[in-house]
Amino acid sequence: MSTSLKINGKTMTVKAEPDTPLLWVIRDEVGLTGTKFGCGMALCGACTVHLDGQPVRSCQTPLSAAAGKSVNTIESLSRNNTHPLQKAWIAHDVPQCGYCQSGQLMSAAALLKANKNPSDADIDAAMSGNICRCGTYSRIKAAIKTAAAEMNKA
Repeated sequence: MSTSLKINGKTMTVKAEPDTPLLWVIRDEVGLTGTKFGCGMALCGACTVHLDGQPVRSCQTPLSAAAGKSVNTIESLSRNNTHPLQKAWIAHDVPQCGYCQSGQLMSAAALLKANKNPSDADIDAAMSGNICRCGTYSRIKAAIKTAAAEMNKA
């Protein structure tokens, strides 16, 4: 079955069953491998993408839910690490193993889009569904604050 959706600004038609998880469409059909498979049950946040601007767990979002909508993956932030969040992630040396980072960044991007000056509590609430097995939560919080300050200068 063919389904049209917009991924990172490009309209695409993919051939997959409507119940295929969006994660596998993004990775296997479209070839964007920045979005990671974590738990497969929407519990860890590693597969977070934006669907019409809202963060969703792509492992549990069927392709049918994305039909005709806009999907943004980690590749949409920037390919050369110039997005304020990517720069802050590097400045704060956030990643350790790095596996959860694309989901962390996409949740952080959604937070900063909705809230330009998040408090610690706002950050904790927005990021609570993203699990980092390396425990870099304090660096993630610092990086989000740095990115927010950078974005507010512009």
